[in-house]
Amino acid sequence: MSFGRVWIFDLDNTLHNARPHIFPHINRAMTEYLQTHLGLDEAAAGELRRHYWKRYGATLLGLMRHHATDPRHFLWHTHQLPALDGMLVPEPRLRATLRRLPGRKLVFSNAPVHYSRAVLDALGVADLFDDVFTIEHTRYRPKPDSYGFLRLCRTNRLRPQRCIMVEDSLDNLRTAGRLGMKTVWVTRAARAPGYVDVKIADLAQLPRLLAHLK
Repeated sequence: MSFGRVWIFDLDNTLHNARPHIFPHINRAMTEYLQTHLGLDEAAAGELRRHYWKRYGATLLGLMRHHATDPRHFLWHTHQLPALDGMLVPEPRLRATLRRLPGRKLVFSNAPVHYSRAVLDALGVADLFDDVFTIEHTRYRPKPDSYGFLRLCRTNRLRPQRCIMVEDSLDNLRTAGRLGMKTVWVTRAARAPGYVDVKIADLAQLPRLLAHLK
């Protein structure tokens, strides 16, 4: 069977579960960054971080817009995880699952490149991806902004209509669907909106659903 599609995977909470350990660590690091560089106490820093997240979709965008924060400095200092191996939730079936999926595979993440590559290395799947496209490559315009999706496609010479976006975020899948991509939602939700082509609770289900994504 000729498949002929390109897989685009989100990283956190798609290829691995970042909720228990990694996201709390990064959230604390972001709050501490605001405390240090904006002179705020912990409560005020946490409130401002959540405000920027709600208003702009990312703390970084608020900091860049209102405080002239250097995005490279922010991302480097908030994504330091020296104990990463111990913080990752094991994904023992991930490599075998990815190898069963025909076609090229890319990672598209709002995280920085040093963190994304470290996670893929720790998961033991870095060699399975042709590209790791991160927030730096989108000129700090994170998903769900279509700008990053289009840059990803141009850089890798992809037609959106031949791509499958695998994500835990509905906002990001909505953009992918509008561009003509097939969409896979990784979730335990009972129902999916119309722009989701396939809903799965676990990536291990993907190889059995190829017929729905041709």
